[in-house]
Amino acid sequence: MVREAQLNAIDGAMHQALRDALDKVEGEPTIGAVVLTGCGRAFSAGQDLGERAASFARREVPDLAASLEENYNPLVLRLANLPQPVIAAVNGMAFGAGAALAIACDIVLAARSARFQFGFVNVALGPDSGASWSLPRLVGQARALDLALTGRAVSGEEAAMIGLVSRVVDDALLADTANEIARGLAQRSPQALSAIKRQLRSNPTGTLEAALASERVAQGKLGATDAYRQAVLRFAKPRS
Repeated sequence: MVREAQLNAIDGAMHQALRDALDKVEGEPTIGAVVLTGCGRAFSAGQDLGERAASFARREVPDLAASLEENYNPLVLRLANLPQPVIAAVNGMAFGAGAALAIACDIVLAARSARFQFGFVNVALGPDSGASWSLPRLVGQARALDLALTGRAVSGEEAAMIGLVSRVVDDALLADTANEIARGLAQRSPQALSAIKRQLRSNPTGTLEAALASERVAQGKLGATDAYRQAVLRFAKPRS
C-alpha cells in the first residue's frame, strides 16, 4: 500500500494491508526473506495523526491502548516471530511508530538521507510499538533516554554510528542492497535462518546456561537436516 503524500503514515487501511501482506508471507514457505520499505520521501511518519484528529473533531477520545493492542503490538510480534528474516530499507523519514517498526526488523538498512526520530514526546506520548524494549537494547540506556526524552532526529550516519541500524548505504544503492541481501538469505537454509533469528531474539538478559541449552537443542535439529549434510559434503569435497 502506498501513501506517499501522507509520508506513509499508518492508518487503519495500512494496518490491514500489512496484515494481508504478512498473511501471504506466512502462507508461502518458499519466500526466503522480506523487505519492508517506504515510497517517496519517507519510510513512515508513524501513526496518521489526521486519523486521530478526526476522532477529536467528533468529540471522541481515541483509545490508544486499544489501538496498540489491536494493531501495533500484533504487527511488531509478527515481524519478530516470522521465520523469515525481515529487512527494513529505511529510505527517508522514520518517525515515531515508523521508527519503532523499522528497528523491529531483523536487518535495518538506512539510506544516508534517512532520519530516525522517536518523537513520541513531541505529541505528549511515551514510546510504543516495542520501542521501549528495542531502543535501549540497540543503543544503550543513555542514548535511548536521550533519543526518547528529547525527540531529536538522527541521521542515517549517526544511526549507524550508535548501533541503531545494521549499516548505512548511499541513497541510490538502498533498494539494490536490500534486494541483494534478501536474495542471499533466500539461498540459505530456512531452518537455519529461523533458528538464528529465534535464538538471537531471545531475552538478552537470559543466562549463559539457558543460551547453551537452547543452542544444543537447535543444533541437534539442524544437524539432522539435508541442508547441513549437503553443506558438509560440499565443504569436504576435494578441490583441484
